[in-house]
Amino acid sequence: MATDNTNIVNYTDDNIKTMEGVEHIRKRPGMYIGRLGNGDDQGDGIYVLLKEVVDNSIDEFSMGFGKQIQITVTEKEATVRDFGRGIPLNSVVKAVSVLNTGGKYDTKGYKKSVGLNGVGLKAVNALSEHFYVEAYRDGMSSFAEFRMGKLVDSGQKPTKEKNGTMVKFIPDEHLFVGYTFHMDIIESMMKNYSYLKKGLTLNFNGTAYKSENGLLDLIKDNMSETPLYEPIHLIGEDVEIVLTHGSSYGENIASFVNGQNTRDGGTHLAAMREGVAKTLKEFYKTFAKKDFAPEDIRQGIIGAISIQIQEPNFEGQTKTKLGSTYMWETDIENEDGSHTYDQGPTIRSFVNDFIKTNLDNYLHMHKEIIPVLQQKITESETERKEISTIQKKTKERNKRTNIYNRKLRDCEIHYNDKLPAAKKEFAELTSIFITEGDSASGTITKARDAKTQAVFSLRGKPINCYKESRKKVAENEELNLLINALGVEDDMENLRYNKIIVATDADDDGMHIRMLVLTFFMKYYPDLIRRGHVHILQTPLFRVKNKKEVRYCYSIEEKDKVVREMKTGVEITRFKGLGEISSNEFVEFIGEKMRLDRVKLSDEESIAEIMEFYMGDNTIDRQNFIRQNLRSEAELEDVNI
Repeated sequence: MATDNTNIVNYTDDNIKTMEGVEHIRKRPGMYIGRLGNGDDQGDGIYVLLKEVVDNSIDEFSMGFGKQIQITVTEKEATVRDFGRGIPLNSVVKAVSVLNTGGKYDTKGYKKSVGLNGVGLKAVNALSEHFYVEAYRDGMSSFAEFRMGKLVDSGQKPTKEKNGTMVKFIPDEHLFVGYTFHMDIIESMMKNYSYLKKGLTLNFNGTAYKSENGLLDLIKDNMSETPLYEPIHLIGEDVEIVLTHGSSYGENIASFVNGQNTRDGGTHLAAMREGVAKTLKEFYKTFAKKDFAPEDIRQGIIGAISIQIQEPNFEGQTKTKLGSTYMWETDIENEDGSHTYDQGPTIRSFVNDFIKTNLDNYLHMHKEIIPVLQQKITESETERKEISTIQKKTKERNKRTNIYNRKLRDCEIHYNDKLPAAKKEFAELTSIFITEGDSASGTITKARDAKTQAVFSLRGKPINCYKESRKKVAENEELNLLINALGVEDDMENLRYNKIIVATDADDDGMHIRMLVLTFFMKYYPDLIRRGHVHILQTPLFRVKNKKEVRYCYSIEEKDKVVREMKTGVEITRFKGLGEISSNEFVEFIGEKMRLDRVKLSDEESIAEIMEFYMGDNTIDRQNFIRQNLRSEAELEDVNI
């Protein structure tokens, strides 16, 4: 069969393009800062930009220059002024606009910094509508002004300013659509910086943040429950650890590397979890002739770890997970031109050895902690064994009745052994929809991407876990099967899906089911929420169409706006359940255009207080909250044009 080549574009030298300056960052921002966002979430890009600037100032302080950083932020603009050495005057333009240019490649300049890839300020510049930098050194300053990453002015002039660097930027609203800097998110960022850098003062919008006790202050300031014993504070060279236990479920351990908040953990957090479990296991074997399991030792643990390493390797540009194996890896060039490869201890052995020595010593010196901790571990062990027995019986019964396969439609990368290579590649793309009823689950199952998206179908409303015992919850078939599907019966690190998406109808029953599922996660698996795995699927309330187009609206306001734009011949459909939306339509809502609300839970929020308010006894406060926020069905049905 002949092939028609008339429409094929010639592939010539003219097709080979080189992007100048920071053009590639503007073209592919996600490669450099993760997601864009509008500022509603702490992981949104505008906070990554601010962090990149502050990190440079933090690195100056870490090297012994400048004890104060001034940060001024409005809804749209951020300014950071430090009092370090200042960018070398003749390199200011290059330092903020030429990729792979920076002063941190040689560890002599910055031994243990966060920004090592020469991208930080370049990304801020590239993704800003307006970017201004000025360096002050010994009575002279060098400045540069950019718009959309393009240089518009630069020069040098005398100055009376103290040495240091000032950066001012306005993120590009074409990229960060409708963005706003939220001060509470930035305030939390400033507090973390102060906890990690004792002696540093951060002045944020007129308020000074400074810590005298490091991570101990972080734990005490953010603890939402009374600890079972006074937090243990261990400090060594390049490592600081705080730990205690509470009565809540799960593990709540914050982790940091070189001042960077690694929200997704990494090798250092894994090492702390292992080190604490191994040390306490060996201690109680000797002291009390008890052989405790690691999961019982870690149940209810509250803590934090901060380490300092050379040239850290983070997974992803946003630096939320440490991937480094060693404390340092250095290629040393000798005088004769040969190279010596110097490799330090592994992070695992470094952290494990530190905990083994110091935690063991601490317990011997503070013997009042020993019985308190032993009782906590014993209670966790007793409860776990009871629950494990129940779960095994339920699992066996469900296997015999084949109920598990009817409730979970798994994704290909989990059940297809022919895709081992794809498992790692798609790990961060995997998600599971938790929905209710055959109609809704059937719709999502038909519309999903079967390679990466799974569906779990609930039958009716799960029990309210708030006032139920863990044993009673374990006996609940629906929730037992859900945890089995997620893979977190024994350890949250075994989680099978990156995103857990609660997909319920936008009516009273759907909202109630959503609250019951979230209560379950919040009480027994809070780490799933803290690490950003739990989301709520937004589904459209209305379909608005005329002869030319169809548009889906997620609120009354959005519907009214679309109706005004379409003007005439408009037909409006109000969706009351997921089952009313066809699978062909649903493809739009769970693909690239999927709207998700991440369920947020900060370290300082009290889980008990949140659950008591929403799921406890009906109080006047809750009634008033509902009245103020509830929209009646009549409002939703009002589709007058």
